[in-house]
Amino acid sequence: MTDNELFLPRAAIPNTPRQAPAWAKKSPPKSKAATRSKITAQKYLAPRDPHEHARKIAENVIDAWHQSYGGSSIDIPLGTVAALALLRQPPGTGNGLADWILQRQPHELPQLFKEIYLGHWIKRPDLINRALRLHDWAWNPNPDPQQLRAVQAVTHRAVNQGLLDLTGHDDPYLRAETDVLSPLLTGLRHKSDKKWRGEYHTPACVTDLLANMLVDKNFAQPDLAIREPAIGSGTMFRSVAQRLRDLGLNPRDYHWYGNDIDALAAACAAVNTIIWDLGPNAFIGCADSLTTEDGGYAKTLAEANESFAQRDRYMDTATSTAASRRAFRLLDDLIANKGTAVA
Repeated sequence: MTDNELFLPRAAIPNTPRQAPAWAKKSPPKSKAATRSKITAQKYLAPRDPHEHARKIAENVIDAWHQSYGGSSIDIPLGTVAALALLRQPPGTGNGLADWILQRQPHELPQLFKEIYLGHWIKRPDLINRALRLHDWAWNPNPDPQQLRAVQAVTHRAVNQGLLDLTGHDDPYLRAETDVLSPLLTGLRHKSDKKWRGEYHTPACVTDLLANMLVDKNFAQPDLAIREPAIGSGTMFRSVAQRLRDLGLNPRDYHWYGNDIDALAAACAAVNTIIWDLGPNAFIGCADSLTTEDGGYAKTLAEANESFAQRDRYMDTATSTAASRRAFRLLDDLIANKGTAVA
């Protein structure tokens, strides 16, 4: 390990207070169900603790999934919540975005999720490709109608439980107050599956404590490399990023590399990397850290470079196609106008 990589010396916690997050400033309104005439976002009593709020969302999503469909395809409800968590609620619009989502019919939701993932693919194709397990089901040309109704039930439950209040902020500090995917991933998996995988996500209170103990402003200089060989959904990265922000530093100025042997966990970490705005030098790999010399970093970087190259090829093709279509339209207009003039 080099001198500019993180697993850092102990440091004191700063005494500078930070403004209270949005969810702690005032009590939310009392619960109110949507009317039959118009589907609208329900008012709910959000827990004051964002981690507890995330757990409540996970419990409700799991309940909605199993009541409506069930089965072992846990990537579908997980990918649904991940897509919704990538949305941003425009300031001053109230529940406008939530209301619009709740009015979508089941058959409209896969297209919505594809557009969300494609929108982020333009900027970070490597992370969206890593998250393929979360959204490849949406590209099924012949989806199961019952499965789509289950996706709608999950969407309604997540939105009505205030998912966008946790992840829809413009401020990445507020989006990174909790990890909404970790309790959902661990809750959807069967106990025997988690035991076989050895998958036990570190609680946020522990990762926050470790970040406060290990990260100080003198050591955490820009370009520091921060690595996590068993990243799970990325909770340790979240805590370190928040600690950096509390110190007045920008996580985008650092190099992040997280790796996990579980493809679904790595997919969640990739989405969280976008939600938490860790920056252009954050990469997520999927490999066995114990069997690779560098924890899979070289392979991950090569895959990321290929993802960007592939995106550029697709964009060039799309640009050329659009230019050709414009040229043909202009030619058609010219011929039509010429024919009119002759007549």
